[in-house]
Amino acid sequence: MAIIEVNSPAVIKSQFQGTPHMIDLSILPAFLIVAVVLAASPGPDLLLISAYSSARGFTAGAMISLGIFTAGMVQTALVALGLGHIMQTMPLVALVVKLVGAVYLIWLGLSLLRNWRSNRVTQNNQPDTVVLPATQLIARGLLNNLMNPKALLFFSLFLPQFTVSSQAITPQILVLGVLLSITALAFNTLVSLSFSKLGKSLATQANIQRHLDGFLGVIFLGLASRLAFDR
Repeated sequence: MAIIEVNSPAVIKSQFQGTPHMIDLSILPAFLIVAVVLAASPGPDLLLISAYSSARGFTAGAMISLGIFTAGMVQTALVALGLGHIMQTMPLVALVVKLVGAVYLIWLGLSLLRNWRSNRVTQNNQPDTVVLPATQLIARGLLNNLMNPKALLFFSLFLPQFTVSSQAITPQILVLGVLLSITALAFNTLVSLSFSKLGKSLATQANIQRHLDGFLGVIFLGLASRLAFDR
């Protein structure tokens, strides 16, 4: 049984704030505001969501968002287990993850370029849109996020800033990571809805969907180069 120091200010404070080992509710508004700002920041995840939503509809974007949410949960668990700290102290681990991520982005970019080339030679007036299964879309969003070591390093640096030292750190990291991932999921779902409507509107004006895969292929190859050579 743990011995509680009655005259400890931290213990008295935690009794009024709620259950021990939970986050400090006073910092929750600031954390959620920052989480929304971070979710709205342009990056590979937002690019992937907007592209698939506009080209393949809301469901595709929502599945990509779900994959990114799953990646956030995985990263939260890894940070709680200390992997983020290991990556900071052992650059070789981060380098391996970065190179694997670059290879994945190259594969994705080349696949999109092949799809674009196939669509170009299609004689139909309408673009030959390939319907991807939900599991493949979720996996694509998951890998797109997990294969970027900066995402895990960010989690390991960002989440501890909103913890309090008077309580256990690991449960706080888990709760904050879940809240951050849920906030990002909500925002990404709205982005999926918005870009799916935009894609439908553009498709009625011009046959541009046929060229989206080619554009995305070039973008992902550029992201792969950036990830591979970025220090």
